[in-house]
Amino acid sequence: MKQAGPIIAVDGPAASGKGTIARAIAAHFGLPHLDTGSLYRAVALSVLRAGDDPEDAAAATRHAEGFDARLLDDPALRDAASARAASQVSAHPGVRAALVDRQRAFARQQGGAVLDGRDIGTVIAPDADIKIFVTASLAARARRRQAETPDRDLAEVTANLAERDARDSGRSVAPMRPAGDAHILDTTELDRDAAVAAAIGIVARLASRQHLG
Repeated sequence: MKQAGPIIAVDGPAASGKGTIARAIAAHFGLPHLDTGSLYRAVALSVLRAGDDPEDAAAATRHAEGFDARLLDDPALRDAASARAASQVSAHPGVRAALVDRQRAFARQQGGAVLDGRDIGTVIAPDADIKIFVTASLAARARRRQAETPDRDLAEVTANLAERDARDSGRSVAPMRPAGDAHILDTTELDRDAAVAAAIGIVARLASRQHLG
């Protein structure tokens, strides 16, 4: 049986604005929201704190199957090291498999949901009612990320994002790519408010067209 409300999938690369947009959509339409990237960051943080190697598939999978849920609220989740390790652990099939059921259960809850990540519209919820792929140029994303961490060099931030893009789009399991039926939202020239307004407009228009509750 289909849930009463819509499943909205918001995907895109790092620093594209997808998280901000997904949270705003959820708040505007009164839907629960899941930042699926936080799950991978929690696994990564668990790996790092245990002294394990994020590139070790077996170790990363063990952490994915039993990480402490309190890590989801740990401020260290937003550190650059956690972000880098999250991209590494997310490439392991065992890690992704361990987290799939949790994400799908959230997506299919009664009343609908908004999820953001890198494979929501293609793997986690390919039947999502509305799919948005948020993107922006590498230069724009690097400037945004560097503004959040002004102590970091822009060239370093740009290189790190490029590395993550390559890893996320090139992995053999669930590579980052737009779903065939996703609406592409390029935020390169948009500030936060304009990007949010554009995304809410897309959802409202598609929801009306599909007669979603």
